[in-house]
Amino acid sequence: MRYKWLLAMRLLFLAALIMAFAQPFFIHNNKKSSGNKLQVLYLDNSYSMSVKKGARDLLDIAKEAIRKQVHRATPGTRFILLTNDKPFSFQPQPADKVLSEMGDVDVSAEGKSVTQVLATVQSLMQGENTGGADLYYYSDFQQSAFTSEPDKALMKNITFYGVPVQADEVQNVYIDTAYLTTPVLQTGESNHLVVISREVGKASKEPPVLQLRINGQVKSAASLNFTEKNKSTDTLNFQVNSADWQQIELSVNDVGVRYDDTFRIAARSAPALSVLELNEGSANPYIQAVFRAYPGFRVSQSEITAPPAEWKDYNLVILNGITRIDAELGKRLNNALQEGQSICMFPGKTNNFEAINEGLKQIGDIHITGLDTSAQTAASVQQGSALVKDLFEKIPDNVQLPLANWHYIIAAGLSANQQSVLSFRNGDAFLARYMPSRGALYMSAVSADLQAGNFPGSYFFAPFLYEMAMQSGSSSIYAITTGKQQPVYLSLNNAVERNTVHIFGKGLDVIPPQRSNGAGLDVFVDPAVKAPGFYQLAAPGSDTTRIALNEDRSESQLDYWDISTLKKQWKGDDINWVNITDSGSIKDAANGDNFPLWKVCIILALIMLAAETYLLARRMQKPTVAVAQ
Repeated sequence: MRYKWLLAMRLLFLAALIMAFAQPFFIHNNKKSSGNKLQVLYLDNSYSMSVKKGARDLLDIAKEAIRKQVHRATPGTRFILLTNDKPFSFQPQPADKVLSEMGDVDVSAEGKSVTQVLATVQSLMQGENTGGADLYYYSDFQQSAFTSEPDKALMKNITFYGVPVQADEVQNVYIDTAYLTTPVLQTGESNHLVVISREVGKASKEPPVLQLRINGQVKSAASLNFTEKNKSTDTLNFQVNSADWQQIELSVNDVGVRYDDTFRIAARSAPALSVLELNEGSANPYIQAVFRAYPGFRVSQSEITAPPAEWKDYNLVILNGITRIDAELGKRLNNALQEGQSICMFPGKTNNFEAINEGLKQIGDIHITGLDTSAQTAASVQQGSALVKDLFEKIPDNVQLPLANWHYIIAAGLSANQQSVLSFRNGDAFLARYMPSRGALYMSAVSADLQAGNFPGSYFFAPFLYEMAMQSGSSSIYAITTGKQQPVYLSLNNAVERNTVHIFGKGLDVIPPQRSNGAGLDVFVDPAVKAPGFYQLAAPGSDTTRIALNEDRSESQLDYWDISTLKKQWKGDDINWVNITDSGSIKDAANGDNFPLWKVCIILALIMLAAETYLLARRMQKPTVAVAQ
């Protein structure tokens, strides 16, 4: 009988040892079966994930937790790894491939909202023809990227596992924006650069220092003193002695978060912009005052009845107080627009507006249909219009819109490509841009005098005229923000295929998306270049343009959701919240914590070995009984 027990112990020991090498897992069934569900890992690698928690970046903490989750998963489990900047694969990958991809993940200038991530997962489920997905969402959960409530349509068939990775305390000083007080950079004269900086979280012990470099050389510095609203506005003065492109770089000495410590501007001293003012009657003092305030404009005046023979050298042609445009003048205006020039029209008040329509017919499908003599205030500013979006970063909330004591009612066909800039409450245009050809026609519904209203003294009058003049050529100041899809307009003599623009940088030569716009090209830098810095744009037969690319400051707010609040708003059978433990791993909530049975098998093998040893020891200790003969 003893030998049978020994045989049984040895067989059980071998069986347990074989099972241990097979590494089986026991899967609890307290959750819905994953079945044919995708396993998706989203890793937020936006700039805010470079914030440190202790001695480590949040991104490193999240990457380690993902590695441990992949190691603990059931053998054979395949994953899809999503990040903000690049999809490693849109198909499930084995664990070793995912772990290899993790090594290539670094912080990125790009960001993704939870809406975009969920939409991507829905697309993946359709492509893989699966019944659902487990989405592990590793993020610091900034309010700018994560909505307060889930989108039920996007959450369909998705089991969500939020894995917060947040710093214990945030502190950040960053440069929000900066701008020159003049439309172009001035050579040999003092330039004034306004810098707006902000502070987030606990205040620094010592005032941060703002430093200005021009082409790598320190030109100015100032200590930042923040207001109660954690904002500092400073003006730095500097001079440049060359008309070439200047690389203007602002930096602040913030040791906590570094990605937003630098703001870049590319600028050059442009030649004086030429403006032709055609008057019916006397010159307009308000238009004169606008261009006298800045020496970068050269203004010529002429009677509308005797305009100059050649207009091609003028960046902007202004028609002031006109009550009549004959066919000949209309043709000249049309030729100027065909050449890509900008024209601004301030009509005078007349009941015979058909005399104006006679010339407008030569330009395009634009005509005055009536005269409204009621006093009205402009009700809206089209902030997406070309005249506004490149001019104002943000229009003040309490700004007063201009008043019109009367206005023309202007109609336009589709071919005129109308875009309202200022509008009345009833939808009539106060100021609109028309693009019947290559150049832009800006037509005001009122004249530029105080009898017609207060437009000449309004917040918008001077900046609009400056921008109109500069739009007929390439800009001389560039500070582009990543992710904003801001086009760079380049004035080219012949905007055709052979004018293909290249972006040049350190070891970089790429062709970005571009499209014709009037007498030039709109170049979209965003899809081609992601890293902030200075770059050059050039096309065959054209001058080189230097641009500056800056990070999106929405990541700088470090405005995290309180996870306890999110748990109350993001809740349901398919929504779970999982914490990273002190050991750097998470509980595998999708499978209800897969228990590794191979560990049990090792223990059983050791128990069988101990039992066998015990039986053998008892046999050797038992005395042998002598049998009498």
